[in-house]
Parts: sequence; structure tokens; C-alpha cells
Amino acid sequence: MKTRIKICGITRVEDGNAAAEAGADAIGLVFYPKSPRYVRPEQAAKIVAALPPFVDVVALFVNATPEFVRETLAEVPISLLQFHGDENETWCRQFDRPYLKAARVRPDLDLVQYAASFPSAQALLLDAFVEGYGGGGHAFDWSLIPEGGKGLPRPIVLSGGLTTDNVTDAVRRVRPAAVDVSSGVELVGGPKGIKDPARIAAFIAGVRNADV
Repeated sequence: MKTRIKICGITRVEDGNAAAEAGADAIGLVFYPKSPRYVRPEQAAKIVAALPPFVDVVALFVNATPEFVRETLAEVPISLLQFHGDENETWCRQFDRPYLKAARVRPDLDLVQYAASFPSAQALLLDAFVEGYGGGGHAFDWSLIPEGGKGLPRPIVLSGGLTTDNVTDAVRRVRPAAVDVSSGVELVGGPKGIKDPARIAAFIAGVRNADV
């Protein structure tokens, strides 16, 4: 089965286009003001308008107000919502839009129980646990995923510290429905949020090698 790929933290039109041209299934836009990859809705709308057809757009929020989410949805065409904060299941489904719920993985988190508490989620996004929100470019121990994900009631989106060097092994070991990368395809030495087209292409090639 083809592993779907999301390039997250897109902040520029040219980076969204580079992801699409390389074969990404989706791009991610961060609507969390504390993130260095935050994009204002008006800039996000320009990025989305420049995308070719059939590329999904995922909007990432962290403990946002319902009003902010709705205002963003009114301004930016969004395919899927992604919640990374302390939102519960009732809160997540109030927007009548498919959503992902992030789980910050650590040894004391029961992933089966956590997934069961979000029965309306389209998938569970597994990220590394760090202080604050987001994985911070760190990978977590994939052995913490029960039975390689088969024991979970929702599909898995694997995130956290994925790079061109480890994504092939990650997909072969975990067999997620999708992978999500941000810092792992950014320009080395550049500001956060600026993507490297060559690294995006290499990352996607790594996923496809694992799919064979």
C-alpha cells in the first residue's frame, strides 16, 4: 500500500509548489502563533491558491479558540484539521471537518487508550514528546507503538524526527498509513520553515523505496 506523505510547516508559495511537484500528497500549514513556522491566514491562502489540483491542505492548531479555527477555515481552503494540543474528542469534531489528533509519545502513554478516546479522528498522528508542543525534530522510540500500529483502532501518521536518512527504515518498521515531515526537509543552516526542494525529493524517494 502506498504510504501517503505530508510536508508540514510550509511558509512560502515556492515551498508548497516544490512539495507538490516532488509528489507529496499533502502540505501542512501551521496556525500556531508561537511556532517559528506560523503562517497568517492571508499568506496561507496565497500558498494554497498556487497549489496544483489534488494536493490536500492540512491546518495545524494548538489549543486554539473555536473562533480562530472557524475564521481560518473561512479564509483558507482546508482539507483536513490537525490538533496538537489538549483538545478532547468533542472539541475536535465540532467543526464538521475530518481531523487528525496528535499523540505525544512517551513510555507512560497508553496509545491504545488514547486512540480509543478519539473515535471520530481520521487518524492518530504520533509525534515525539518534548516540552511545549510539536516534536522539535526529535524521533521517538518506534517500539512504543503497539504491534507496529496493528493494535490501534485508528490509522497511524508517523511524525517526529523523520529525515531522508531514516524514513525508509521507519516506514518498513512501522508501516504507517502516512508520514509527516517538517524540519527534516528544511534548508540546512537556513531559517526554520524554509524548505529544501532536493531534501523534499530525497525524502519522498525514501518513502517510495520502502513501499516497494
